[in-house]
Amino acid sequence: MKPFSRPMNLALLSAFAALMVATRFNHFGDALHLPDASMALFFLGGLYLRRHWQFVALLALAVAVDWVSIEYAGVSDFCVTPSYAFLLPAYAVLWYGGRLYTPRLDGRIGPLLGAAGVGLVAASVSFLISNGAFYWLGGRYENPHFAEYLARAWQWGPLFVRTTMMYVAVALAVHGIVAFAQRGRAAHAVDSH
Repeated sequence: MKPFSRPMNLALLSAFAALMVATRFNHFGDALHLPDASMALFFLGGLYLRRHWQFVALLALAVAVDWVSIEYAGVSDFCVTPSYAFLLPAYAVLWYGGRLYTPRLDGRIGPLLGAAGVGLVAASVSFLISNGAFYWLGGRYENPHFAEYLARAWQWGPLFVRTTMMYVAVALAVHGIVAFAQRGRAAHAVDSH
């Protein structure tokens, strides 16, 4: 896939930032709020934005939103432990997984399904990094052991991965629809000459 023009790239970065701000306060969503889109945005950012500085910018935004939500919005700081630093590799897995796949991405169904598969693997690995770091290094569990970790990972992992994949699926469906429409316009232009 060709890189977007600079204005389109910055517009997409702005849209991703706005969606992160709008959803990061509420991890699981409720009747009034969408669930946290952060994991999906890091994958989609790698897929569509690709620039390293944009990864850093979204990471800084995530930290800033967390800080504001804890300091001013009354959100619990339970998850902020030394393991919070592991969000960097967890989000990097998503970003660079998308970035590595992007040369194969086009509007055809096969590459779109491939992108979804890479997103699923990246989201799963990302969750295991962040959740594993929290469980083993966060200091919140007095006697951590592997069976309890597996139970907790199984309890929360599918929810985080499913939420991520919901956003990724919507983005890839939009990508497919836009690509299909562009192919139709190109075919029509060729036929009319």
